[in-house]
Amino acid sequence: MRLTVQLFANLAETCGARQIELYDLPQPLTAALVMDAFVDRFPQLDGMRDSIMFAVNAEYVPADHPVSACDEVALIPPVSGGSDDDFFKITDAVLDPTALHDLVLSPQAGAVSLFVGVVRDNNLGRDVDFLEYDAYPAMATKVMRQIATEIRDRWDVLDIAMHHRVGRLEIGEASVAVAVASAHRGDGIEACHYGIDRLKAIVPIWKKEVWADGEEWIEGSLTAAAEVDASAD
Repeated sequence: MRLTVQLFANLAETCGARQIELYDLPQPLTAALVMDAFVDRFPQLDGMRDSIMFAVNAEYVPADHPVSACDEVALIPPVSGGSDDDFFKITDAVLDPTALHDLVLSPQAGAVSLFVGVVRDNNLGRDVDFLEYDAYPAMATKVMRQIATEIRDRWDVLDIAMHHRVGRLEIGEASVAVAVASAHRGDGIEACHYGIDRLKAIVPIWKKEVWADGEEWIEGSLTAAAEVDASAD
């Protein structure tokens, strides 16, 4: 059996490509067997087994999930985020917080809570020159929608939007924006706080810090054991 697997961030750099074709795979095939084949080909990945998550057809799946040749398969390193596409977006364009505000605003809203994350010039005692973000867009926007569903289950809100930028970002540029419209400010502020925390925890987006004398992919706070509701839309 032959299978193409997508890679992102430090996995893509380690393997030297964003897509790798695997051949002569056993059948029936599972996500764990795909990982085994990768480690056979790239032994340096063996130490990352416990932190790599599997995605099949843009959904997180467990190691025993069956895989077929027609599936879209990806290996996901630990994460560091109009039409529905307007509300949940991965983009290489400059983020516009005002546009996000206007997107969720409605006559019923008494508040619009807006969080904007920007690139700072330092982290952990190091001077940061710039950042690079990578993402799995199809899956990222799907997980953003999942987070929006979680928010609606917990708070009385009207509309939610999440945008995240990818590519090279300079100091002071916006990397992520979350906007929540609500009738009352309390619900909106709490929902916005939850939204950015959840986005940073489970949305497949990765950040690389670049300094004068080096660079490093910065892992998110959660690993493969993260609480993920893959069944949510």
